[in-house]
Amino acid sequence: MAVGFGIGIAVWVILGLVSLVGTALWIWILVDCVVNEPNQGNDKVVWLLLIILLPFIGSLLYFFIRRPQRPVLAQYSQK
Repeated sequence: MAVGFGIGIAVWVILGLVSLVGTALWIWILVDCVVNEPNQGNDKVVWLLLIILLPFIGSLLYFFIRRPQRPVLAQYSQK
């Protein structure tokens, strides 16, 4: 019985850590979008809505699709 209780506690600790990391990632992506996304057009609004309404999927999409494009966009906007 004590072994089952220990496993249950370990599962809850792991789930708590995963949700804490997920929440931190969501907040970081949300702040990054607000601060660094250009104000031209509706891109910023669309990304913010996607990140807020679909936190996990929206954050991952923004991280892998949009963030790598920004240095290229900044390079062309300085000319």
